[in-house]
Amino acid sequence: MISALDEQESFALLSAASIGRVGLVRDGRVEIIPVNYLMDGHDVIVHTRDDGILSHLPEQSDVAFEVDHHDDLGGTAWSVLLSGRVIVVPENEQKQLSGVDRVRPWAGGERSLCLRLVVERISGRRVSRRRNP
Repeated sequence: MISALDEQESFALLSAASIGRVGLVRDGRVEIIPVNYLMDGHDVIVHTRDDGILSHLPEQSDVAFEVDHHDDLGGTAWSVLLSGRVIVVPENEQKQLSGVDRVRPWAGGERSLCLRLVVERISGRRVSRRRNP
């Protein structure tokens, strides 16, 4: 069974996770990049390299972001998809972000560019399968 999540539940699920995927268009092709992230209110915060693929996100008019989770044994899953615009977080504002010190990119290395995905659209779905008797 598939059911839609309301906005409040979608944001709550995003706040409970820490790994998502950024969808962008680069050189005319769609690319999906896994990232560690942090929620700041209803915005997504990502750290990246100054010269990395994601450093060009502020130049895009629309960026997608997706987080999902599945419990194979329990037969449940959820997915939240959002999109919006990306802006650079000035260095003086980064210290004000709650929990920013907890986000450690798995990719390692210097990730000094802080980006904020300002959410303009969000949708979510929950899926559950019937248990066989």
